[in-house]
Amino acid sequence: MTTTTPAAAAGAESGGIYVLAAHPHWRDSRVNRRLLAAARSVPGVEVNDLYGSYPDFSIDIETEQARLAKASLVVLLHPIQWYSMPALQKLWLDDVLGYGWAYGPGGTALQGKDLWLAVTTGSPEQSYHPQSYHRYFFDAFLPPYEQTAALCGMRFLPPLVFHGARSASEADVAAHVDVFAQRLGSYPDWPELEELDACVACPVPETDRPAEHDEPGAATSGAFQSAMTHGLAFMSAANEEENSGKKGSA
Repeated sequence: MTTTTPAAAAGAESGGIYVLAAHPHWRDSRVNRRLLAAARSVPGVEVNDLYGSYPDFSIDIETEQARLAKASLVVLLHPIQWYSMPALQKLWLDDVLGYGWAYGPGGTALQGKDLWLAVTTGSPEQSYHPQSYHRYFFDAFLPPYEQTAALCGMRFLPPLVFHGARSASEADVAAHVDVFAQRLGSYPDWPELEELDACVACPVPETDRPAEHDEPGAATSGAFQSAMTHGLAFMSAANEEENSGKKGSA
């Protein structure tokens, strides 16, 4: 008798593309705004403007996980800010890629999927050089993305990077947007995919993850609640004593 796991069942329904677009100020965007519009124009692509969907930073984890389960390709579309991703994109990773779902024991929901990074930088490419003000080649800032994919058993595809978004010519911007749309429309028929190694998941031993009751967050929360309870009790007793004093003096 063959048993179908939840991950396999989700995989059977997969095949789509999920684009997560994150830009704190779309009106000020010169390139990402056009990339967002291009993604929305490609049939079969689901696009989520994170800052539009979650202006209060309260992410719907179940909805996001359901969208990920249906996708074969997950695209992170955003400008590079301080050598990383915008704040809401990072929060999305923290909240949605949960232990036991995306990684760790039982966390196989994303295994076998592809992760593609489509980013822009405000500075020109030559500024990402040991002899220039960014001090490193741009590839030096990619390991957190690569390892996020690896921990979830995803294949990290060669990123699509557009440098110098602030100063690039209109022709260069238009050409880049066309390439992005063409790539989305032709996935998974990308020649370079045949040369990439299969996904290699990074198992997390259960012994490396503390039990829930030992989690720092839980301990901090418990300490906070205890302090609040003690503080409220103290204030209540003080008020009662003060009221008793007032009655006695009257």
